[in-house]
Amino acid sequence: MISVTVDGDIHEAAPHERLIDLFNRSGVRVPHVCYHPRLGPIQTCDTCLVEVGGKLVRACATQTSDGMVVSTRSSAAKSAQRAAFDRILGNHLLYCTVCDNNNGNCTVHNTTKLLAVEHQRIPFQPKPYAVDHTNPFYRYDPSQCILCGRCVEACQNVQVNETLSIRWEDPHPRVLWDGGAKIGESSCVSCGHCVTVCPCNALMETTMLGHAGFLTALPKSALEGMIDVVKGVEPEIGYGPILRVSEAEAAMRETRIRRTKTVCTYCGVGCSFDVWTKDRHILKVEPADGPANGISTCVKGKFAWDYVNSPDRLTAPLIRDGDGFRAATWDEALDLVARRLTEIKAASGPDSIGLIASSKCTNEESYLMQKLARAAIGTNNVDNCSRYCQAPATMGLFRTVGYGGDSGSIADIEQAALVVIIGSNTAESHPVLATRVKQAHKLRGQLLIVADRREHEMARRADVFLRPNPGTDLVWLSAISRHLLDNGLAHTEFLQRWVNGLEAYRKSLEPFTLEVASRVCGLSVETLKRVAHMIAAADSVCILWAMGVTQHVNGSDTSTAISNLLLLTGNYMRPGTGAYPLRGHNNVQGASDHGSMPNVLPGYQSVDDPEVRARFEAAWQVALPTTPGLDNHEMVDAIHQGKLKAMYLFGEEIEDVDANTNYVGGALEKLDFFVVQDIFLSETSRFADVVLPASPSLEKEGTFTSTERRIQRLYRVFEPLEGSRPDWQIIQDVANRLGARWHYEHPSEIMREIAALTPLFAGVSYERLEGYRSLQWPVAADGTDEPLLYTERFHFPDGKARLFPVSWTEPSLRPDTEFDLRLNNGRLLEHFHEGNLTYRSEGIRSRTPDTFVEISPELAGERGIQDGTWVQLTSRYGQVRVRALITDRVRGKDLYMPMNSTERPVNRLTGNQIDPATDTPAYKDAVVAMRVLPEIGESPLPRVNHRFGHPTPQRGVEVERKWQRPDYRLPE
Repeated sequence: MISVTVDGDIHEAAPHERLIDLFNRSGVRVPHVCYHPRLGPIQTCDTCLVEVGGKLVRACATQTSDGMVVSTRSSAAKSAQRAAFDRILGNHLLYCTVCDNNNGNCTVHNTTKLLAVEHQRIPFQPKPYAVDHTNPFYRYDPSQCILCGRCVEACQNVQVNETLSIRWEDPHPRVLWDGGAKIGESSCVSCGHCVTVCPCNALMETTMLGHAGFLTALPKSALEGMIDVVKGVEPEIGYGPILRVSEAEAAMRETRIRRTKTVCTYCGVGCSFDVWTKDRHILKVEPADGPANGISTCVKGKFAWDYVNSPDRLTAPLIRDGDGFRAATWDEALDLVARRLTEIKAASGPDSIGLIASSKCTNEESYLMQKLARAAIGTNNVDNCSRYCQAPATMGLFRTVGYGGDSGSIADIEQAALVVIIGSNTAESHPVLATRVKQAHKLRGQLLIVADRREHEMARRADVFLRPNPGTDLVWLSAISRHLLDNGLAHTEFLQRWVNGLEAYRKSLEPFTLEVASRVCGLSVETLKRVAHMIAAADSVCILWAMGVTQHVNGSDTSTAISNLLLLTGNYMRPGTGAYPLRGHNNVQGASDHGSMPNVLPGYQSVDDPEVRARFEAAWQVALPTTPGLDNHEMVDAIHQGKLKAMYLFGEEIEDVDANTNYVGGALEKLDFFVVQDIFLSETSRFADVVLPASPSLEKEGTFTSTERRIQRLYRVFEPLEGSRPDWQIIQDVANRLGARWHYEHPSEIMREIAALTPLFAGVSYERLEGYRSLQWPVAADGTDEPLLYTERFHFPDGKARLFPVSWTEPSLRPDTEFDLRLNNGRLLEHFHEGNLTYRSEGIRSRTPDTFVEISPELAGERGIQDGTWVQLTSRYGQVRVRALITDRVRGKDLYMPMNSTERPVNRLTGNQIDPATDTPAYKDAVVAMRVLPEIGESPLPRVNHRFGHPTPQRGVEVERKWQRPDYRLPE
């Protein structure tokens, strides 16, 4: 630490710390408008000018040095601060009392008060531009914009969507979208970063407008009249009394506006934020302190919460009545569930019943579901949707390093010298995590290699983009590994100290020459060599992968090959290294962690381990089944075979998301009894005998575990909608009707039980997760967690990792004369999965109203297809009628179809092929025939979709261009 003197007082500071950060943490009050700690120095506002060594410097851009003497109160500094802020007020009309942003956190308001500004020396001048309302989620008012550039910095260098800019050379600068397009016709992805960091009311959520204040819902003419009255008296009385009135109104708002922390219910990144509400109206989502996301959100996390108040919400239990349902009381429905499950168990045994837990519900609810299966029913037939996506990645990591989770944090991915992304459309499936890679690549020189069948955004940004033939990633990964070993490029010291099995692994690589990989994968030997040498030369490497790897018949082996390559090059055990299988759902990691799997109890403790079972039996006071149960895939087969008679499922849409949906639907029709627990009447619910109305995440408490093994608390934002109940309460009610004696009053009690029985979570408690605090498992009893795994040993008895030999199996489905096209599938940025939640957001629906199939320009030309042409896709398993979208993201005879449809689900076309190690469906191994239909409709993507925009990349706000304006001078 060093010493810095500020206004006569000595402060300790870190070397090269920003002065403004020193001021803020030391309580030294210096105005600053453009500075935001998550954005760094922008230097547009000049309000933080202070005196150092007789010179005025910007505190946001000046770093500390030992012995530095700073004056924040000298006459020169105070005069410069006031002059700088006068310029800002010339761009902003103060009308705080009738402003929706008058919530105590407006930087312009608070700086006016801090500087005791009574009058404007520079009169406000409105800009000659209209307010832009063309985005459904937020609006931009140029005349209220102070040109601080925070939004531009956030868009260019945090989100790295590169849509926003300021053309400083204009006579009247404003924030521009795509250089001057309307927001609704630009490349804006509605991530909300710009709105979050705006220091005033220039950018505001539409859900805030007219709702936040006591007076803000008045007609525009009335508001304008009130503003005119206030501005009329300001020259006589000054701003002080006016601000006091607005602060009184802001204090009144506190009586009806709640701010509640929650964790996002969409992808596995684990974004957390405050939800602002007034009654059941969501005013806005405000990220600030999330350990995974900071100020970041995506369109779904920031804006796609309409479903919580959807009129489609289930508010009463439903019991099948002929071909439909009738409403029932909770007692009637629960009694029926208990009676039928008891009858089926008595007649056919406990293993005739299967249970499926939700990857969208809490850890505590997943734990109770598997406890219900094992302790109340007596079966290990329990699973969750990780079977459909992440089980192969987990298997690959269990084989090689011992834990089935990310080996580090998102922060490690940011630090890596090289990131390799394989089979992951990260910018759309995990958008906030992708921003960290885009930042590091753009601003810090991180190298990026992407391997994928489709040229998505991350592929276009990559230093090297590989387009291997479908299902061949294992081959090129193994060939690179062999090349590294053969040429002395492996990390020999690391292998000798930390890794077993080198010789057997080396022998298994003999078939994988670069020449073989080139022929099988369709990649040049030169490209493969380049990738190998980039990996060998990098100081630190992280590999990210997702369903483009795991949803193949080689999913587990390819995941294993990835981890083998990381071990071979010494890319474990250090910051900035490791394996990162990106989890698709918000709690798919947690659902597996907490025992909703047929072969393991919570914490991946084997069901056939007598010592483990004895511990759970003593706690639960029941005898537990001893052999692994059926997984999701096996349950469907068992129904068709007549072995599985009943199923209880909550929070999953298996009829749409399992492969070969016609086969799955046929199985569900055969069940003797089927219970579905959900917040909507889903497609899967159509097959149910009883539907139980559950509560979404905003209506309950609990914890989620993100892709980086991060456990976080969510708090109840709303009371459960009348007639619905949180899933944990419903599961407890069912268990107790089956004879259990559970008495959980709060999810914290469930977590206490989990911690007592599960070494992986021994130190997890709600107290240690209070607010925005989080823990990354494993968590020792004293609360110590491990953000970076394997710092001292790998998770095997001898502490060493294991190179695990694999072999390649060619995909069983290949194009032929009848089915001549390959079909790929995956997620979209705007929607989540089949769209049960996101289609209930009108703003999202307006941008992406339906699904489509992407077709390459060359195939479209060959077959006479244009945007909007209806085509029929047919596979051996079903058919789908869908509109075409022509794009160069795909090439040749490759097609891509998003998952976002319940009317035309892509899984009508996928088959029963599986990864043999995990039974994960090979969704990506699909071939189809395409028939062009005579109908031509509108393009499936309206012109307001962001894909039609034209970003304007630049290095942030480029403040130097402002300084070069002839009318700019440093304030004095």
